[in-house]
Amino acid sequence: MIAISLRPVGRDWGTISFASTLFLCPILDLLLANIPAQWQAELRLGLQEALVNAAKHGNKLDPSKTVIVRFSVVDGQYWWVISDEGSGFSPPCDCHTDLAEDIPQEEAESGRGLCMLHQIFDQVHWNPQGTELRLCKQAKNRFLRPNFFR
Repeated sequence: MIAISLRPVGRDWGTISFASTLFLCPILDLLLANIPAQWQAELRLGLQEALVNAAKHGNKLDPSKTVIVRFSVVDGQYWWVISDEGSGFSPPCDCHTDLAEDIPQEEAESGRGLCMLHQIFDQVHWNPQGTELRLCKQAKNRFLRPNFFR
């Protein structure tokens, strides 16, 4: 089941929640409905990776657990906040160096996905528990403070 709250009156954020599944096409279609055409393919790939991670690795595909996605456009920035009910994790690398040097061979598959998020989105942040991911794509080039100031 998919539950949707598309920006109720007076709120800037919409919400989609769904039971853990890998059948993500309708969810991705909803999340990308108002995205500029030139970003559609790239953002679809990135959001799919993030949603698969939440459902598969976070919630272990347990249909009794929910993935929640909040989304908004704020000051020319497209935001997605993806939460799962899993036990959390610590990203295996900072994704700013050579992937082959940082990740053991047996972990390289998941490491590539995480680094892909850093390539697609302008901002990628996890909460301290590793159960919530914040993704941002900027519509225009703007100066943003480095992560260590947040």
